[in-house]
Amino acid sequence: MPRSETARFDHRTGASVGAETVRAPLGYEPPRFCALCGRRMVVQIFPTGWTAACSRHPLLRG
Repeated sequence: MPRSETARFDHRTGASVGAETVRAPLGYEPPRFCALCGRRMVVQIFPTGWTAACSRHPLLRG
């Protein structure tokens, strides 16, 4: 995630988050929604990890 952009949406539900919202770390679970725009991400699970892609933002790997 670029440093100039901050997360505005929850990575598990896609709901808008406020400054007081506490977000749990992902751990082994891949994000289902983009934290920058709230769009649903395309997620692929592999035995060695996962990838998640938003149509507007870069690919994430875990």
